[in-house]
Amino acid sequence: MKRIFILFLALSLYSCGSSSKVRTASTGSHKGKTAPVKKVPVVHGKQSGTSSQNQSKSEVLEATSKISVTTELVKAYIAQYKEIAKENMRKHGIPSSITLAQGVLESGAGTGILAQKANNHFGIKCHTGWTGESVHHDDDAAQECFRKYELASESYRDHSLFLTTRSRYANLFKLDKGNYVEWAKGLRAAGYATDVKYPEKLIGLIERYELYKIDEEVIGSGYQPIAKISDKPLDDKSYRVSQGDTLYSISRKFNLSVDELMKINGLPDNAISIGQILKIKS
Repeated sequence: MKRIFILFLALSLYSCGSSSKVRTASTGSHKGKTAPVKKVPVVHGKQSGTSSQNQSKSEVLEATSKISVTTELVKAYIAQYKEIAKENMRKHGIPSSITLAQGVLESGAGTGILAQKANNHFGIKCHTGWTGESVHHDDDAAQECFRKYELASESYRDHSLFLTTRSRYANLFKLDKGNYVEWAKGLRAAGYATDVKYPEKLIGLIERYELYKIDEEVIGSGYQPIAKISDKPLDDKSYRVSQGDTLYSISRKFNLSVDELMKINGLPDNAISIGQILKIKS
């Protein structure tokens, strides 16, 4: 039975209504095997005001449905898969920060249905040429076919091969490997995701969890740091969400109704995240 995880605390990831489209990798079943990767346990988000210290902060992640997980679980996911992301960066040239941010976002930090059932962390569908195992899951259509992997590392490899073997992503590989901002924007521009907030979600994850430091580990002395989006000053028409903010408190602060604030920002619901930039004037 499909799990539904409901957001009650929002520390991260912008919760726009549209989610990214699922990608299709080009390879068949995988032959080379590595040591199995331990799955991250599922942790359900709790309601605001919980007394549990471990649940005091949470991330809302897209996956195949909105999933609330603790920031500790996100950090555990990053620690678990960063070496795989680094190796893929060395082999395929995709920044580790981008791969990890996509993995966190699209798998719900490993707690999503496809990640749990099929070690599929990037929503990779079957399509022509796939001869391996598969699972069926409701996505754009009912009971679509998704690839099932023995190891999560195979899902990471398929994701890298998808980007390196599609001509529409060729311009990405002309970018500086340390410029995660341009990579995030480039993915959206190339059609990787339909969600207009997809770059912001990736950038937000990368900056909050300092994933750019993992890129630096791979690049070494040639690494050139870039200005963080979260450090840029805002104009008088924008507001950066802080801890404890709600749409109601922000609307009161700027003499708006919640409905007006949602309309100005194109929000499908009242979920917001720390660090999210909201328009306060149309």
